[in-house]
Amino acid sequence: MTKALDLCDIQGNVVRAYGRFGFPIARYLLLNISDGPGGRSWLTSIIPNVTNSETWSNEPDGVVRPKVTLNIAINHAGLAALELPLESLNSFSTEFSMGMKKRKDITGDVGSSSPEHWDPVWQSDEPGKAVHLLLTLNAVTRESLEAQYNWMIEQIACSSGAVSLLDGHRGPNGTLLPYQEAHIIFENGLPTSKEHFGYTDGIGDPYFEGIQDARTRVEGRGKQMSDGTWQPLATGEFLHGHLDEAREYPPAAAPILLSRNGTYLVYRKLHQNVTSFDALLAREGASYPGGPELMAAKFVGRWRDNGAPLVNAPDADSKLKWDTDFAKASPEEKDAMLSNFTYDEDMSGARCPLSGHMRRVNPRASLELKAGVCPGQFVKNPGAFDTPGALANRRRILRRGLPYGDSTQRDNDKGDHGVIMMMLNADIGRQYEFIQQQWVNYGNDFREANDKDVILGNRSKHQPNSVIHQTDPEGDAPPRFVRNIPSLVETRGGDYFFVPSMTALRLIARGLIDPT
Repeated sequence: MTKALDLCDIQGNVVRAYGRFGFPIARYLLLNISDGPGGRSWLTSIIPNVTNSETWSNEPDGVVRPKVTLNIAINHAGLAALELPLESLNSFSTEFSMGMKKRKDITGDVGSSSPEHWDPVWQSDEPGKAVHLLLTLNAVTRESLEAQYNWMIEQIACSSGAVSLLDGHRGPNGTLLPYQEAHIIFENGLPTSKEHFGYTDGIGDPYFEGIQDARTRVEGRGKQMSDGTWQPLATGEFLHGHLDEAREYPPAAAPILLSRNGTYLVYRKLHQNVTSFDALLAREGASYPGGPELMAAKFVGRWRDNGAPLVNAPDADSKLKWDTDFAKASPEEKDAMLSNFTYDEDMSGARCPLSGHMRRVNPRASLELKAGVCPGQFVKNPGAFDTPGALANRRRILRRGLPYGDSTQRDNDKGDHGVIMMMLNADIGRQYEFIQQQWVNYGNDFREANDKDVILGNRSKHQPNSVIHQTDPEGDAPPRFVRNIPSLVETRGGDYFFVPSMTALRLIARGLIDPT
């Protein structure tokens, strides 16, 4: 039996995607530390308010769900500012130590996504102006958010200048704000789980060992076994100090009390070019069999309105039946319908293209294939690996974050709208950077050469890209070439952060980290 995790020691945003738990609004603060002892004293004062991963309950003796959550992440420069011992600082991964800006050629943050175009808050590395800490506030109501934010401002003021809130997040009409706000998108006055391109988002977060609640959600969200069943992913894919899928402990900082139950957080502010997306969809969808909505579904691998996976609803008729079944399903059954599928019967990409966004970032077991009899056909290659998804299981990431801004006016790409994407993983290089470089911006693993992910792929006006939508290799219909795809998403800021455990936070705050 899998040993339960110490949820009291793990920060709450690691185990929970707060948006799914009724927290529709968030505010992200970036802080600078100019004095180590003062910064540690300030950290000590706010740790009691940090939200851990304890299970919330309505029972009389249970842990009540808070109205607002608070979580802390620290980048490498921030750990140095808090005066961690040099040996501990040097024991963090190279990717984390370098930071996102210096990894731009790996992440594809070039051209219009290069750091010189990021929000001003990310521009400076000077003392007093550099980003050191990320504070995330997620709230049930705007009133509770404002109360927590005002409390935090008071705590910062009490630090006597040791800690400062950094200004320079771009907001509406080019205004510069002292925070980045994010919130769910409403349609016709009702809350949705959509992002600005119109896709239902936040589906299928990985399920890993040690999480004891909602065990049924492992199907489609864990790892696919050879007998067709699903098992939780190894905890060490997401948390340091635990065994990973290789049955090894992921590389982590020293000492173990600093790293155990901690993880890396990749923070990215991604601007969405909604006008370019709408134009691409109108241009390509006009002559596409099935129309623009099927074309949009092909871009991602899911239908926009409710997230129905193309592998189970590849056309309008099957989508109608899927919708009917979905409307009658229980919440647990709906979750399974959205997540519990494979590409076993769609290895050629005729239903969900090999270029589909969700197939690119989570191929499941579809990389375990070999050439079939017909040209362009690929079939399963049983026994190639210990588990069918072995090539993908070590690339999984936890996704957090919310949309920001308003995109109701879609007449140009310059508005303030996009998504704050936060990704949690134990190994930035093996997980996030591999996905970003090899699967998003390079498609060779999918036999797509250098064709990029339609949604996230980095392109320029002078170098548009194309993708192929495969068709049944035994049928008569030719494949569809989608050409001249513009850059649909552009980076506007970000960095690599470390999310310490509650134990590590206290040790850092007290200056008790001892790598020996």
